[in-house]
Amino acid sequence: MGLKTPDLPDVPPDEVMAMPFFDRTKFLAQHWVDWGFGSPKLFHLIYIFKLIIYVVGGFFIAWGTSDLGPLSEFSSWWTEPIFYQKLLVWTVFFEVIGLGSSSGPLAFKFDPMIGGFLYLGRRNTLRIAPWPNKVPGTAGDHRTWWDVAVYWLLIADLVFLMAVPGVATDRVSAASGLLPTWAVLAACGLILLGGLRDKLVYLTSRSEQYLVPMFLFTVLSEVDLIVALKIAIVVVWVAASASKLGVHFTNVIPPMMSNTPWFSSKTLRRTFYRNYPDDLRPSKVATFAAHVTGTLAECGMPLILLFSPWPWLTIVAVASMVAFHLFITSTFPLAVPLEWNVFFMFAAVWLFWAHPAGDGWGVWDANPGVVAAIVAVSVIFPIIGNLRPDLVSFLPSMRQYAGNWASATWAFRDREKEERLNQNITKASKNQIDQLVKAGFPEPLAEMFLGKAIAWRSMHSQGRALLSLIDRHTDVETYTVREAEFVCNSLIGWNFGDGHLHDERLIAAVQKRCNYQPGDLVVAFTESQAIHKNYVDYRVIDAALGVVERGTYLSKDAADALPWLPDGPIRHQVTWQREGYVVPNDVVTGLGARGPRASVGVRGSLTT
Repeated sequence: MGLKTPDLPDVPPDEVMAMPFFDRTKFLAQHWVDWGFGSPKLFHLIYIFKLIIYVVGGFFIAWGTSDLGPLSEFSSWWTEPIFYQKLLVWTVFFEVIGLGSSSGPLAFKFDPMIGGFLYLGRRNTLRIAPWPNKVPGTAGDHRTWWDVAVYWLLIADLVFLMAVPGVATDRVSAASGLLPTWAVLAACGLILLGGLRDKLVYLTSRSEQYLVPMFLFTVLSEVDLIVALKIAIVVVWVAASASKLGVHFTNVIPPMMSNTPWFSSKTLRRTFYRNYPDDLRPSKVATFAAHVTGTLAECGMPLILLFSPWPWLTIVAVASMVAFHLFITSTFPLAVPLEWNVFFMFAAVWLFWAHPAGDGWGVWDANPGVVAAIVAVSVIFPIIGNLRPDLVSFLPSMRQYAGNWASATWAFRDREKEERLNQNITKASKNQIDQLVKAGFPEPLAEMFLGKAIAWRSMHSQGRALLSLIDRHTDVETYTVREAEFVCNSLIGWNFGDGHLHDERLIAAVQKRCNYQPGDLVVAFTESQAIHKNYVDYRVIDAALGVVERGTYLSKDAADALPWLPDGPIRHQVTWQREGYVVPNDVVTGLGARGPRASVGVRGSLTT
């Protein structure tokens, strides 16, 4: 792999694309084991440069606009509340303007490399209201002058907060004070107001991480504030660790390690798989890495941070959490939420080392009512989201990196149907295939890289379910099959793993503009698994007809299958089917079945 050149398979791209669909998926999944996406090193340097801008820019904004002491007296002022508050505002700005998560070439944004203001600040781009039938004034599927005005008012308010010095207040002891309460509340209100019209405003600002902390600065005194911020971040860590229990998270580790640029040894990469190249399911090494060095650490260390009165133990726990987020950052995970990880590294040091529990900053030092309230507010979305994942995005549910995501695969009848997205929808970027070709990739090579996205998804549990459904409802040998996150990326400018961004609402908005005929665009969609169930709900959507089938599949079946489904589609139970709809490759009648596991039950409970 060179600085500017990708690492490619030995087989020419046109020959790879001529392979049968599942043979191609197998080939590209095997190539992923040793090379990941095979991205040029230049891509990673872009993100390192962006991180430097984020860190240096945030530091000088927090220091230079807050009436803090000179740099030579760093140790005397960096622990003041306004320093943390300014960095918090800077991070929200960085995200919502489009420079943070889901930006750049590792998120398959090539031209342009960001979404953000190019979509949120532009009329007639697609928007997705969370509750259009319940909240008055939020119906519709495109941005109006109102949406654009609310977004730019939010940007202006965040810029003001970054530039304005603190205001003296008796709620904190520091002379530098805090940011003006009215302006902070205005930012919170604009995020919520914009989010009711378009949930992208809420999600891109990473409100599940930052909105409550921003609000806390406006109402709490210093000790209660620091303790509340501690509880909020500990809930994020602990809830995220809880979401990793089950069969899904282990499947995340092998492809993530294979895509890590510094982890280049093929021998070590292959240890994360059971038996390369024939069995690419997670090995015992991957299971240990997932649930011992990962899940246990992410749960145990934050609880130590929150309750430890001993400085030495606190330092160990702080170092562990910094290392945890540093490791995630170094893997350059897809959707590249790097700034979030960097902020959490700083937050671990600032909250728990600079304000240790044994020095008057412990849970027992705060108002019990405040403690109870912040715990209740922080856990409500993770609880609902894990019990009813259909109601809450995986982000407020705190399922980061859990592998238990709502996901989808889109299948177009031909390239002309895909091209309609460029012709009929207002957006800032063309489809990924067009971006790659414009960047100089020959079309077969561009198609192969998009095929690697399908292979990557197949290495996760939900990918096997999606391919099983797509194989049953289309002819995968003639259809153009796309990873839904990349389609979504181009359509609305942001994806970051949330399948709810490209469910029926987005598909209906696309159909309204592209006028597909039945069979032109077929989407397989799988929900996240509820924490108390052993199965997952799915649905199949024809853009022209709406939902045509609903059903379930066992999580274990998806986790146990090989990525390229050599034994045929995994079992799934059809619980409802649109009247008159004919499944093109219905395995009930034996059509399209590729192996002994190609079995479907109709209208009943899926059993083992």
